[in-house]
Amino acid sequence: MSHRLMLQLLAWAVALTLVALPVVGMLNGWFAVERWPVRYLKVEAEYNHVSAEQIRAAVESRLGAGFFAVRLDEVRAAVAALPWVESAEVRKQWPDTLLVYVRERQPFARWGEDRLIDRNGNLFRVPGGEALQGLPELAGPDDALARVVDFYTATLPRFSGSGLVLTGVSLSERGSWTLTLEGGARILLGRDDVERRLARFLAVYPQLAASHGGAFQHADLRYSNGFAVSWSAPAPSAPVPDQPAAGTTAAETHT
Repeated sequence: MSHRLMLQLLAWAVALTLVALPVVGMLNGWFAVERWPVRYLKVEAEYNHVSAEQIRAAVESRLGAGFFAVRLDEVRAAVAALPWVESAEVRKQWPDTLLVYVRERQPFARWGEDRLIDRNGNLFRVPGGEALQGLPELAGPDDALARVVDFYTATLPRFSGSGLVLTGVSLSERGSWTLTLEGGARILLGRDDVERRLARFLAVYPQLAASHGGAFQHADLRYSNGFAVSWSAPAPSAPVPDQPAAGTTAAETHT
């Protein structure tokens, strides 16, 4: 290679470096930060459980390198790590704006003592989750999560018009189902033929309820040809001296 050709190649290399250096510098935040800063942060979120202040705090520390050097993947990861955030999308908008779209987790039910199930069937924990009210109480082995959710959603309509409100479903390690009702009453379904057992009970429950003054407490449907029901004793209409207070339960078996 001639000396002249080497000088030409060197000149081209220097020229390309001079052209590329500003671009690389801007993309890495080495300079021009003051000229092209991120001035505006626009957030689109539901704000049911995540606040604008939480999102801004997660993002702002990553904006100092300037518009070109903002790492969108880092910003996205920081926002997605916030409690209650299901997913986040981050974009740049020329010349000085960062757009953040946040999708919050929507709780569907409780799972066990300290976890929640979101609308996509995923388990998660959040600070203060135990204080949420009005969620169904579901429980069972983690690998049976989808099965319990499906059973709950299929069973819920069966209580329509019965006067009973289904609030929880539990599946034991041995595969036995238990239903919890509003007020704390429980229905033991067992493992086998649970749909037929529940249908049989709900078909006669209105007549049973009409004949008892106390509240329904417990029903064991694990019988081949019937079930056992416990009721709280009805409260006396007026205090009776020298008589024990009511509160015992009466059990009866139906076939």
